[in-house]
Amino acid sequence: MENFDLSAYQARTAWYQKARFGLFIHWGLYAIPARGEWLRSNERISKEDYRPYFQEFTAANFEPGLWAKKAKAAGFQYVVFTAKHHDGFCLFDSAYTDFKSTKTPFGRDAVAEVLEAFREVGIKVGLYYSIIDWHHDHYPHFGDRHHPMRDNPDFKDHQYDFDTYLDYMHKQVLELVSNYGQLDILWFDFAYDDLNAQAFKGQELVEQVRQLQPQVIINNRLEASGEGFGSLIEAKPGLTSGDFVSPEQIIPPKGIFNIKGERVLWESCITLNDHWGYVSNDHNFKSSKLIIRKLVETVSKGGNLLVNVGPNALGEIPKESALILEEIAAWMKYNQESVIATGPADLDKPEFGYITQKGKALYYHVFDEIIGYLPLSGLKPKQIEKVRLLVDGSELLIEKNWITNNYPDLSFVRLGSKATLVDPVDTVVKVYTK
Repeated sequence: MENFDLSAYQARTAWYQKARFGLFIHWGLYAIPARGEWLRSNERISKEDYRPYFQEFTAANFEPGLWAKKAKAAGFQYVVFTAKHHDGFCLFDSAYTDFKSTKTPFGRDAVAEVLEAFREVGIKVGLYYSIIDWHHDHYPHFGDRHHPMRDNPDFKDHQYDFDTYLDYMHKQVLELVSNYGQLDILWFDFAYDDLNAQAFKGQELVEQVRQLQPQVIINNRLEASGEGFGSLIEAKPGLTSGDFVSPEQIIPPKGIFNIKGERVLWESCITLNDHWGYVSNDHNFKSSKLIIRKLVETVSKGGNLLVNVGPNALGEIPKESALILEEIAAWMKYNQESVIATGPADLDKPEFGYITQKGKALYYHVFDEIIGYLPLSGLKPKQIEKVRLLVDGSELLIEKNWITNNYPDLSFVRLGSKATLVDPVDTVVKVYTK
């Protein structure tokens, strides 16, 4: 594989293939107007009109330790925090700009504090960095597909030197991998149109990052946006291919495979409501039940799930999001082993839910109420050592009677005397195979 060291790839991604559940945190100046992180682009807001949010950024209730504790309880294994989004505002103390959190009334290096808080509770840490920048004078303005001033004629003759921007962008990335300890993930966002990996000098950037932090894993968005997978699915991935594919707001129907039919690492990133950044009037939240079930589905297809929260202007996780995390935590308390460090089972998907696997242990995730007996799809009685209900460890016996005898090649257990599931979100049955 050209520019692609398979053994090094497998070594640095080993932990990630087991992690399965990550927390995305989108936070920045856009939390103040509370209309989403694409506010400047969507509303064509000039740099000058955006400036007042910088001057009132106080984040009075910012306590990353609370974020970390909530994340730990909910079973998240890693976090990805926005060091810089498309608006160019930096939540770290960059030496190359004054458009940063340490120059606001807040006055603190949020990246440093978030990384410290999450490391303290044992959660691996990653940083999101936007390779596009609507604040920088030398990033394309007029005619660009996304820039806030893309159709403002006053910027038609705006002079910019893209190499000057690239020097700035590369230096900031190197700051992040030099000044904040070991990072586990670098989450870039995003290549589009002619602004692809080559235009961003992506190979040079990755080479420099790998020299400083050879163990960090990188997503595929130096080569792609949420649309497209990049060269990671090709026979010969390049150096800028990244380590995993990052579909957005969708769970791929069958997972993701390369052109040779081999599984490719992937991570689906999803929002809890309809936005990434905080939007005060967006109350269209997904239920904890849906998030748990989509996590199970994702793992059964060989992927990771990256779930986003958008803290408000005060630096608080919104109450609706906090409640969802608490409900996920309640399920994870008893069922975490059925998703973390597990993967797809080499069995057909059952009608009632999904199956995940870790070694010889199979986890049957039951979403639908059962009439009579639960079929342990794909297993004959002689293949089973024992069966337990994961939530309390209670024994489930293989049923052999006049009903089940009609299906000698299948195994059945009884969940209870009623059709109602022990856990209506997801009742997990652990099967120990021989």
